[in-house]
Amino acid sequence: MGDTNDTDRHYKSEVMADMHEAAQDLRDLKLISKRTMAEFDELCLTPIRTMEPEDIRELRLRERASQTVFARHLNVTPGLVSQWERGEKRPGGPSAKLLALVEKNGLNAVA
Repeated sequence: MGDTNDTDRHYKSEVMADMHEAAQDLRDLKLISKRTMAEFDELCLTPIRTMEPEDIRELRLRERASQTVFARHLNVTPGLVSQWERGEKRPGGPSAKLLALVEKNGLNAVA
């Protein structure tokens, strides 16, 4: 199995997930290079970008959600969403990945 747990990955589609898994198996067998695997990562995985406080607020408003509703969908507290929007804290790990999915596919993607 690869270095990263599959539950931590967010694929662009099921087909991309299958392609990435096959490539990872080839990488584990040392049949493809690290560079080629990095190209598969870029192709298959949903990119995670650092969101600025105003980006998070604009995303929430685009989805027409209160901080409470937005927080519920992201499995965080409304206070944490408020802190993100004020720049007091930054989303990381699973929260950053969920925000990327919401940005790409809408709030219903994580409902």
